[in-house]
Amino acid sequence: MYFTIFRTTCKDTINIADAKFLRNICIFLVFLNANKFKILKAVIEHNSPFMINLNKLYELSRHFKTVFIVVGAAIMILSTLFTNRLASALSKEEQKKIEIWAEATRQLMSDEGSNIEFTLSIIEDNTTIPVIIVDENDQLLDSRNLKIPKNADDEFYKKEIARLKSRHKAIEIDLGGTSQYIYYDDSLLLKQLYYFPYIQFGVIIVFLLIAYFAFSGTKKAEQNRVWVGLSKETAHQLGTPISSLLAWVDLLKARHEEDKMIGEMAKDVNRLRIIAERFSKIGSAPDLQLVSLNETLLNAVQYMTNRTSQKVAIKCHFAEENPLFAKLNVPLFEWVIENLCKNAIDAMDGIGKIDIEVIQRDKDIVIDVTDNGKGIEKNKFKTIFSPGFTTKKRGWGLGLSLVKRIIEEYHQGKIFVKSSEINVGTTFRIILKM
Repeated sequence: MYFTIFRTTCKDTINIADAKFLRNICIFLVFLNANKFKILKAVIEHNSPFMINLNKLYELSRHFKTVFIVVGAAIMILSTLFTNRLASALSKEEQKKIEIWAEATRQLMSDEGSNIEFTLSIIEDNTTIPVIIVDENDQLLDSRNLKIPKNADDEFYKKEIARLKSRHKAIEIDLGGTSQYIYYDDSLLLKQLYYFPYIQFGVIIVFLLIAYFAFSGTKKAEQNRVWVGLSKETAHQLGTPISSLLAWVDLLKARHEEDKMIGEMAKDVNRLRIIAERFSKIGSAPDLQLVSLNETLLNAVQYMTNRTSQKVAIKCHFAEENPLFAKLNVPLFEWVIENLCKNAIDAMDGIGKIDIEVIQRDKDIVIDVTDNGKGIEKNKFKTIFSPGFTTKKRGWGLGLSLVKRIIEEYHQGKIFVKSSEINVGTTFRIILKM
């Protein structure tokens, strides 16, 4: 088509330099029309082994996280089991000490001890285990190692007796015609030993969360700087040749006003201008305007339909009698829809259908983009949005990453894989605020 224009133009009296330049324009536009967005891909597509390594890196990263969590959980479980084992052993030792202390108390009260000083030393050596001695009617006789408030009354001791009863089985002191009972609690050291693994676990979790968020924040900030720099530089490098192309197209229009093919050429050059404009907006404050969502979707779908095989059917489903409006940056949002449609077409190998359904839920607008392509594995539902991840042999893994950035950071919405089944199809869901 463009070569026809070139031949027609050259019939006029233009100099050889202009003719050569117009020829280069035509060659460039033919290439653009055939490859569209691949012009920008060509910068890094020749490094496809690098992209494969990135995919492997994401897989290894995911497996590493799983292994890290499993190993961390195993360490905590083993630590807890070991600590509980030590606490159980210490608890038995304390029970033996209390039994010895109870026997010493019995001997002291029944005057059976041959060595009173030794018996008293046993009783006095208990400085850590809280104990209460009561009679058969649960009346307090003596207590040891309790934290007693200054205004302690009978009600306080009743509560303490009830509490210690629930902790351990009472030890009976048989005094012949009557009996006394000893109730005891775990020592402070034993309690600390019981709680230690849980405190340790909590501290480790807090530390890991702080480290994770700090690392993620740094990594995200670094990625943002790379994205913004790459986008701005791409827009800058495309700006000058696009301006020249626009001028040459205007010249062709002035000389051949009735030639419709020049209009098609102008559309493709203008499309390239829009692509450069999109890149220039990355990293800038989004300019959101209240626009018709239905009209925006139709424009994006119409563009894809005109440049897609007739074997692919793209349809929008929304209530025409109730048009929906949303705050959008139209060029960027159209980019999102085009990118999702292009990925769907690749997944369907150029044959199939794409349904875009729009519904309103309360104050949200839900957009479902469904295809009948190859589908996505469930373990990759989140990974596909990572920069550099791609399943294509010559892909560069940036499309869905930019889509997620545009929807979530610029439009304050959400995008995720709603559902997918291998060899059945995939549904991407976009949620926007009205």
